[in-house]
Amino acid sequence: MTRVAALAGASGFVGRALTAALRADGYETRLIGRAGVDARWDDEPSVHRAVDGAELLVNLAGRSVDCRYTDRNRNEIHRSRVVTTRTLHAAVAAASAPPSLWLNASTATIYRYALDRPQGEDDGDVGTGFSVDVARDWEAAFFAGTLERTRRIALRMSIVLGDGPATAMLFRLARTGLGGPQYDGPWFPHLRYRGIGAHPTGDGRAPWHRSRGRQRFSWIHIDDVVGAVRFVRDRPDIDGPLNLASPRPSDNRTLMAALRRTVGIPFGLPASRFVLEPAMWALRTEPELVLKSRWVVPRRLLAAGYPFAFPDLDDALADVWRTRRA
Repeated sequence: MTRVAALAGASGFVGRALTAALRADGYETRLIGRAGVDARWDDEPSVHRAVDGAELLVNLAGRSVDCRYTDRNRNEIHRSRVVTTRTLHAAVAAASAPPSLWLNASTATIYRYALDRPQGEDDGDVGTGFSVDVARDWEAAFFAGTLERTRRIALRMSIVLGDGPATAMLFRLARTGLGGPQYDGPWFPHLRYRGIGAHPTGDGRAPWHRSRGRQRFSWIHIDDVVGAVRFVRDRPDIDGPLNLASPRPSDNRTLMAALRRTVGIPFGLPASRFVLEPAMWALRTEPELVLKSRWVVPRRLLAAGYPFAFPDLDDALADVWRTRRA
């Protein structure tokens, strides 16, 4: 019998990689998106048909965070994750043959800014502010209610190294001579990182820390995202939140040095927040990508014995760089 996988939000680079992998594994895929696919978000009956009878459901839907956090973008980042997850939840609950496994994207940004210790699934501290509130509401919509026939796993993804926007931006910094460490510091007050949703957290002020370029950088290679999905698919004992991150996180100084080595640029200018803020404004993205200290470890994957293909940052960057230039 043909195995069926339903995938939502599969147009991004993570979604494309997972779709190709599942098809290689013999799955028939049903794609859910905004247009030109098997089911559309504005046609809920088609979403229900796509989900019913699927063995596996993967949801990666959500507006890209590679943007400026204007009010319009903030609202769409939040809405696009929460509403689509609720739509899928209703489809799973109503299905006569619901998926046995539902993997829903989340983010490792749910954890607080950490310099003191790594954050695991069971001992991590949830943070405050915009990005955290998005993640909290996203997971709340995902884990709501009882779906007795469906195992649910929230994929708390770190920054994914591959053919995606975050990696492209990091390589661009290194290639243009801006691949030195990034230093946090004070900046003019703004409200872009204030909380969002029904119960916004934080005091509304944009945080900053004197990390001196030692803010932690948690990451994962795209091949290990695909590998981890295959691994947990075949491990019915794993459910709940799951950190997708390399077991060897780096820090900003080490990351930028590794990027310079990878692209063959021997120098990189350091950048303070006073340089980063206008630069990121020009790039239409947020400095949070390189200034927040994300120290996340994949305790559950390690405990289950998942063999990482790319545990080391230098090897991961070299592989991605070769792939991008091929």
